Amino acid sequence: MADQTQPTHIEQMHQRARERGVSRWLYTLVRALLTPLLRMWFRVRISGVEHIPAEGAAIVALNHKSFLDAFFVGIATHRHVRFMAKTELMRGPLGGLFLRLGAFPVRRGEADADAMLTARTILEQGGLVVIFPEGTRVEEADALGSPHHGAGRLALQTDAPIVPAAIAGTQRLWLGPLPKPRRVQLTFLPAIEPHELAGQADAVSEIIDRRLWPSVQSEYGRQLARPGMILAGLTAVGLGASIMARRQTRAAALHLLGVVEPRKVRRHKARARLREQLRHPWLAARSLRLRGRRR
Repeated sequence: MADQTQPTHIEQMHQRARERGVSRWLYTLVRALLTPLLRMWFRVRISGVEHIPAEGAAIVALNHKSFLDAFFVGIATHRHVRFMAKTELMRGPLGGLFLRLGAFPVRRGEADADAMLTARTILEQGGLVVIFPEGTRVEEADALGSPHHGAGRLALQTDAPIVPAAIAGTQRLWLGPLPKPRRVQLTFLPAIEPHELAGQADAVSEIIDRRLWPSVQSEYGRQLARPGMILAGLTAVGLGASIMARRQTRAAALHLLGVVEPRKVRRHKARARLREQLRHPWLAARSLRLRGRRR
């Protein structure tokens, strides 16, 4: 019979993340290799880095389109970036590498007290934590998910400032095993200081719903409308007006979804609905009739 007191693999990862942090030599090596590759391949445009505190606890909260989003934050600052990664990824063959590069596991689609404790511990140690308030990737280019409130609670518990950030160009990034050569824009905005709101009954909602996410949404819309150098040049000579107009229309159509469930959860629910329909075909027929009436 297995010893029930032995920590699981994921618990061991959390313990290592809290106690040992990143591997400094490995982080420096990987960052030195990735920075020129990412900047050249994706024509990365980074602005507002001065809003990230040079030292001390801080949270960077941004929208989430790709697994590489945290790495783009990593090449933007010389500070060691710590971020949450789904447990499925951390159990894989690269889990140990990601752990040493600053990642720590999180169970998506549910409250994860261990991940929040690890994030709080890192902040109390003066670290920089990247959080994606949407909780999962939202790959639609013209949409953002509604934010969860975990980042706000962490900020109030640790008095760590939250730096809003928006990233565009990383949605549906992969073409098979290779990333598409897109233009990526990453913007950091002025930090939100939680001590200014401490004591308010709705401080978490004020931080996330009324300050953080509106800033991210607004900047993301500007990123979608902003022309690249080639398009700006064409527009200046009167050749890119139609493309520019389409881009501005697309930015204006930006909308906020509800809370987006992880893809794994959505697929599980879809399979469950299919099994139910196969067991009860009359329910499927009734559902089709109702949809036809709505149209």
